[in-house]
Amino acid sequence: MNAERREHAPQQFEIRVRGHLGETTLSAFPALESHRRGRDTVLSGVLADQAALYGVLAELEALGLELVEVRRLP
Repeated sequence: MNAERREHAPQQFEIRVRGHLGETTLSAFPALESHRRGRDTVLSGVLADQAALYGVLAELEALGLELVEVRRLP
């Protein structure tokens, strides 16, 4: 699959943010599952495309959350 096609296909992501997020904050990400890993929260799930990923990242920024890592999973 070429790079352009990957940008427009659903992909599994894992997004790590600093701290433990409460239920109210987690409700901003209904399409993602969450779990705690050490002192961080990991959000994971399938996002429709790269635009959806950017939407999640923008929401993290709007909420003032510290992004630690973004991983695309196989």
